[in-house]
Amino acid sequence: MIRRCLLALLTLVLAACAVEDRPAPPPARPPDVAAIPPAREAPLPEAPPAVAPIALPAGAIYVCVVDKAGAREQTVIDFAPKVHELCRRHPEMGPCQYERNQCRAAGGRVYAGGGEEITLAREAEYDKKVLRVRFRAN
Repeated sequence: MIRRCLLALLTLVLAACAVEDRPAPPPARPPDVAAIPPAREAPLPEAPPAVAPIALPAGAIYVCVVDKAGAREQTVIDFAPKVHELCRRHPEMGPCQYERNQCRAAGGRVYAGGGEEITLAREAEYDKKVLRVRFRAN
């Protein structure tokens, strides 16, 4: 008898705690078009100045480009004949990297054929291909 009473009491408590199913509120109406203030046109950002394409002379591998006083100077990075062929086939080699770093140290940027810039990220990819040993003096 006590079990039946406890079971009935438990059923009543659970029924009282049950969540009622309420209908969902109606969807909100979009505001009237007349009530929306007209959008103001934002000024267009100024276009960056036109940059002349990088001109890579025939036979050159790299061009060092330096912007000085608003003028762009392009200088071909020259190599000895044997080093030139080495750099053409394996741009990750040390002599090639040395010349590119010399250009960057002078405030320039290095471009290869097709106007592709040789960035430090590209140099890091080159370093993955080659095992470099660098000795630093204390």
